Amino acid sequence: MNDGISVDFGENGLVPAIAQDVETDEVLMLAYVSPEALERTRETGLAHYYSRSRDELWQKGASSGHRQHVAEIRVDCDEDTLLYRVEQEGGACHTGRTSCFFRTIEGEDVGERVFDPDDVYE
Repeated sequence: MNDGISVDFGENGLVPAIAQDVETDEVLMLAYVSPEALERTRETGLAHYYSRSRDELWQKGASSGHRQHVAEIRVDCDEDTLLYRVEQEGGACHTGRTSCFFRTIEGEDVGERVFDPDDVYE
């Protein structure tokens, strides 16, 4: 990276990235980022991640329209985790919730549903 901060992508070439709402500080989701995803995020200002299950780069909201505009990227002290501070369009979770963290460990639903995934992911 040209600003002197390096990111340790480790043996698998990925680092976890937490997406946090820049206005409310709510944690929206956790995903993984490859060097290319980080580069695309920095170039476009839109959050890009790497899907381990699909083995491909993806832009958040490309199919749903629920994009994440990245206001700031932070790196943790070990330089092996990223924090994307984002302006979220719509919901961050593919289940239609504002955040992917919409259940307590006891199974209580504490998240707001902001869209119907059946309408978005036909």
